[in-house]
Amino acid sequence: MSMKVSFVAAVLAVVPVLAFSAALPEKITMKTAGFLPEGVEYDTKNKRFLVGSLVQGTVFIVGNDGTLTPFVSDPDIKGSVGLEVDEERNRLLVAVGDRAPAGDAKLGVFDLGTGKRIAMVNLAAVGPADAKAHFANDLSVGPDGSVYVTDTRARVLYKVSPKYEASLFLAMPSAERLNGIVTHPHGYLLVAESGAGDVYKVPLDTPASFTKVKLSEQVQGDDGMLWHPDDCLIVVRNDPSLLVLALKSTDDWVSAKVDSKATTTAQQTTAALTDSGIYVVHPFFQDAKAMPYLERVTLK
Repeated sequence: MSMKVSFVAAVLAVVPVLAFSAALPEKITMKTAGFLPEGVEYDTKNKRFLVGSLVQGTVFIVGNDGTLTPFVSDPDIKGSVGLEVDEERNRLLVAVGDRAPAGDAKLGVFDLGTGKRIAMVNLAAVGPADAKAHFANDLSVGPDGSVYVTDTRARVLYKVSPKYEASLFLAMPSAERLNGIVTHPHGYLLVAESGAGDVYKVPLDTPASFTKVKLSEQVQGDDGMLWHPDDCLIVVRNDPSLLVLALKSTDDWVSAKVDSKATTTAQQTTAALTDSGIYVVHPFFQDAKAMPYLERVTLK
């Protein structure tokens, strides 16, 4: 983020060594209330959790003891929502949204080692002309380094090329709440629609031919999604069920069924995959005094 970046280089140089170990705790309570960490990622290269904040233009490193260290702080970020660690290209990708009435939709790109801004892409500028509001929610990286971003309020997907050129990838006006998104190894996106609890399959080459995955049961409130090496889709339900689901398909995501489940302890939004398993983040939207925490989940 060039001269606008605010981070403490000396602290970051020692945090990965001192604050992290090979075995992660089952629960990490963050020692700050009210900052609403909607997005979480795990940087396996540097062995650290990263969380965003819906109310601050900051991405934090989370120590195993719950301490927060600012990593990215940028005046162009009203709220950091979905996060994606692109280790292959040494990037941290941030979906920039804003809960204000008009909202916001940007893609922030930062150096994974230093937090320095690489690019800030205005997605709303290429959105539908009739869009009354925007909210960049989640994002995923394609095979060539392109980034795909969901805009919940405008009901569209954006594409940002490796040269950081934005375009409108797909308009989905019937999708009430586009949310989580992952890239499948076979060349398509899987996209959550949390209003009806649907999952869409969107081919990268022909996005207009998207289809709705036939699910064994609806996954209302499907928020963050994660592609797991066991060839399954991890879905975090942000609803009273407190469920995290693993969906599997035997027909290349024409259909899918719930393979396993886990019940967590509080409202959750997104998940991250670590060497120690899957962790979800509990932001506590309705309780400004509660300390957000990360929790390991065991699917059965």
